[in-house]
Amino acid sequence: MENNVQNTIADVFDEIAQGLEDGNFGSRPRVGVTLLGSEHGEEEILRGAELAQANDPSIQVVVIGTLTDTKLETVAATDPEDAHDKMDKMLEDGSLDAAVTMHYTFPIGVSTVGHATTPGIGKGMFIANTTGTSDMERISAMVKNTISGIGVAKANGIANPTVGILNIDGAHQVEKSLRKLKDKGYNINFTQSNRADGGVEMRGNDLLQGVPDIMVMDSLTGNIVMKVMSSFLTGGSYESVGAGYGPGAGKGYNKIINIISRASGANVVAGALSYAGKCAKGNMQAKIDAEYDAAEKAGLAEVLDSLTAAPKKDDSVEEVKEPAKKAVSEAILGIDILVLEEAVTELWKANIYATSGMGCTGPVVMVAPEDEDHAREVLQAADYL
Repeated sequence: MENNVQNTIADVFDEIAQGLEDGNFGSRPRVGVTLLGSEHGEEEILRGAELAQANDPSIQVVVIGTLTDTKLETVAATDPEDAHDKMDKMLEDGSLDAAVTMHYTFPIGVSTVGHATTPGIGKGMFIANTTGTSDMERISAMVKNTISGIGVAKANGIANPTVGILNIDGAHQVEKSLRKLKDKGYNINFTQSNRADGGVEMRGNDLLQGVPDIMVMDSLTGNIVMKVMSSFLTGGSYESVGAGYGPGAGKGYNKIINIISRASGANVVAGALSYAGKCAKGNMQAKIDAEYDAAEKAGLAEVLDSLTAAPKKDDSVEEVKEPAKKAVSEAILGIDILVLEEAVTELWKANIYATSGMGCTGPVVMVAPEDEDHAREVLQAADYL
């Protein structure tokens, strides 16, 4: 009993001494990084690991690979597969709290939330999401990306992160779905575009400026965005900026595995290790699960079901006649391109002349000024707006 007390006191004094030395008090998450598989060689990843440890004393870095000439703790691995096996076992047995690796496969339902440094003003921004897929249906995946992104941002110390949706195909459907959740109690802090016409759907300018804390998109688009953001200064062969493609996030997923590219350089590796450490300290898995629980209480299942429901068949299809043509100069924004022509037909049914078009901010329905108010009422009633 006495020996146990003495050991405990000794451990406390050791922790205090370490805190005085590096300025970091409290537990330090152990974050592993696999060295093998990089296009720039193991030495580049090791350099990033050593940089992370030097710049971020709040974490303990462990390297997994063939290199041993380092002051960091090392775990031997012979090839990328062996390194992943060692990493997974250490995460499972608790000897690692988080890990950073390349070319890792996540299950369906889990995708990564990246963290970029925007070139406009050097602001950090979460990219939701960048690898893997949250759902097999694209719009549903983007809705889930939003929820996962909010959980990751909160784990990284942003209590009420702002959300924007990149103006890509399906963005309006995502916005409508998220607003349904918000109307039923799920807290989403939508931001506004910096462009004069505003809106939740973000333009390229907003992407470069980092207007929202979380920029929502599908993971294929997110992957491209991350590559451009991280290597725009180097011509693409070397990723030099940012914190990588981020941790795999999804409801019930209980590992923190942050992804980097095989083109990632030392600075990105260092950023990814610190990012992983913050996710571990911020209890990321619990925060993501809490977000999904809140969204489910607000009707997430019903929203997702509505996105995948088969359209009703109309056996009595009537030919819709085009109303008398007139000059159209008012643009109605916010209709998804996938249903743009259907929206025009809906207005024709109401004897409102309309045409479709594509403006610089996305799809538009054009109507005459005197028809605008009625047209909006018709489109809202039919759930196009």
